[in-house]
Amino acid sequence: MAQSEIRAQRIAGEPALWLTKQFAIVIGASAVIAVCARIVFPLPFTPVPFTLANFGVLLVGLTIGSKRGFAAAALYLAWGAMGLPVFSPAGVGGIAQLLGPTGGYLMAYPLVAFLAGWLSERGTPSFLRNLSAGIVADIVLFVAGVAWLQVVTGSWQRALAFGFAPFFSAEIIKVMIASVAGLKLRRMI
Repeated sequence: MAQSEIRAQRIAGEPALWLTKQFAIVIGASAVIAVCARIVFPLPFTPVPFTLANFGVLLVGLTIGSKRGFAAAALYLAWGAMGLPVFSPAGVGGIAQLLGPTGGYLMAYPLVAFLAGWLSERGTPSFLRNLSAGIVADIVLFVAGVAWLQVVTGSWQRALAFGFAPFFSAEIIKVMIASVAGLKLRRMI
């Protein structure tokens, strides 16, 4: 009788343990994005700083997948909107940062993490699959960011000059590193 009772408790406790683990992964991944966002190099010629936040979003999506990646990026935005210091220190913080020049990039983070994760989950995990997923997700990120920047600046030319051109070469490196790291970390998780 005691054995079956212990077994019943173990089985009943497993969904709660699984759910707790999922919450911990999402919270931890959100913290990774926040830490990456704090690594920033303001550029004097653009209102968009060079930051590792988008690297963090790609890494999270490629590592923990579409659903948890989306949740982690959405949680990151919620933390920032509440005024917690998770956004790039180059901005004003809070909801104002979501409405400022970098708002398009920020608001695209959940979609970018979801897309990177969703594309990487299709088929056998590989560097090329992650690289392709990262490139597509990064394109979506920059389309959203530059489109928002165009609204803020009133000019497509300025939006591209401020929000895309200075970052293109660094993005290639970020996507490649996130692709390799995401593959290795996913195997660990």
